[in-house]
Amino acid sequence: MIKINVIVKDKTWLRFIKNPEIYLKRKIRKIQKEKLFEKNNFNFSLQLSGTKEIKFLNKKFRKKNKSTDVLSFPYNTKKKFRELKNTKLEIYLGDIIINFRKINASSKILFKKKFDELWIHGLVHLFGYDHIKDSNFKKMNYIEKKFLKKIN
Repeated sequence: MIKINVIVKDKTWLRFIKNPEIYLKRKIRKIQKEKLFEKNNFNFSLQLSGTKEIKFLNKKFRKKNKSTDVLSFPYNTKKKFRELKNTKLEIYLGDIIINFRKINASSKILFKKKFDELWIHGLVHLFGYDHIKDSNFKKMNYIEKKFLKKIN
């Protein structure tokens, strides 16, 4: 099972997704049938923000003084996560922050599609995947596509 805590920091989000928590819970129900989610209960936070806040966080934690579309802050190291996922414990995955202003979409349908891509990308990061090396990028991209196919 996957639990999500949604924090809306920029109310502009509500123009495109009236109730983000319900929207995301419906999507999450579709992916939690994956083998990865069989043993554990997972928990993560998703903050829906704007440019100012994500730029501040990017500068503070990544030393990059610019805005970005999505930030992920895994709670566990990749090694620790591997150890935990072999238990039946509830695992706090970490936090994802998404910037409303970086989703360029001309309609609600395109907006939601891009939003889904971003939160799935962030979630896969919370599971310990990255895209620094080409081989890691391919693994991460495979998982993202698998999840996106399930939720669409």
